[in-house]
Amino acid sequence: MTESYRRSGDEMPQDRPYAYGSPYGSAPGAYGGGDVPPPPPYVPGMAEAGAPAAPEPRRRARRPVALIAAVALASGLIGGGSAALIAGATQQSSTSGGVATPLVNAGQSTGSGTGVAGVAKAVSPAIVEIKAQTADGESTGSGVVITSNGEIVTNNHVVSGSRTVSVTFSDGSKKTATVVGTDPDKDLALIKVTGGKGLTHAVLGDSSKLVVGDPVVAIGSPEGLTGSVTSGIVSALNRDVTVPKEGGQSQDQGQGQGRGRGSFGGGGWPFEFGGNQYNGDTGSSKTTYKAIQTDAALNPGNSGGALINMQGQIVGINAAMYSPSSSDSSQAGSVGLGFAIPINTVKADLDALRGGGSGGGNSGV
Repeated sequence: MTESYRRSGDEMPQDRPYAYGSPYGSAPGAYGGGDVPPPPPYVPGMAEAGAPAAPEPRRRARRPVALIAAVALASGLIGGGSAALIAGATQQSSTSGGVATPLVNAGQSTGSGTGVAGVAKAVSPAIVEIKAQTADGESTGSGVVITSNGEIVTNNHVVSGSRTVSVTFSDGSKKTATVVGTDPDKDLALIKVTGGKGLTHAVLGDSSKLVVGDPVVAIGSPEGLTGSVTSGIVSALNRDVTVPKEGGQSQDQGQGQGRGRGSFGGGGWPFEFGGNQYNGDTGSSKTTYKAIQTDAALNPGNSGGALINMQGQIVGINAAMYSPSSSDSSQAGSVGLGFAIPINTVKADLDALRGGGSGGGNSGV
């Protein structure tokens, strides 16, 4: 205001306290007569006489644009599969000292760190080979480490009747284990390694989210080949599979020092499906459960191993497969008919298994 007045060419009278008279107006005739108009209204941002000029308002136009861009970028990353990586940080085990297997970027399907290769690299350290000595010989199977202190989920028929249990990890190290609890009705067992601490453990997924056609990866120890990886899809859900409640029902006893007991060995672990029996007689004591059917190749020794989704989460425990007689080389090996116990069934049974399970527990040496 003051600057504007001076630019007009007239100097402000120096004997007046205000440019337009007294602050409340003046009587007629004051300072030369006539009413003096009131001062103009205050305009925000105008500097008063003698006061420094008000700072120029900050420019804020670019901040919302930057924020929108950042949100868009974050949304794009999540759409590309990074949500799986973020979720991994929230699924660590409650047992301190260990490391959960990382989730895999599901938005990619190629490259050494993604797809099947990424799943295998991430989850293999949590998959073990199990050897159980029984009165009839040696049972060979697989297991999944679920806590950093060495709790391992496997099939009941892998460790049923065992006298000693030995666990081999992916790095080749070995430990003895104790059978904590078994559940013959669900063909599940929980064992725990002696002196387990700081072990890499798997992340358990949600099998209810599976749909037919989903890609899956199987990791186990077929024929003692620790850490073998195969892949396929979910072929069907909620299949009624009937298996013996205890080990020792396989018809290939005498082959491989009793390896048929609880291991898919030789003729494989016997089971019934659709009214037919496979891999031998299931016997009179049997149980039926709902299973995930997969065409991922399963072979003798995969029993108790992991069925994994493409985010690196365990969605099932491999339990049964059709294994044609090896006497006919044209029919030997996997034919893409395998079954896994849904991981939600396992999670619902964990507390009971930790308490001994419906089948009780016994100790390995």
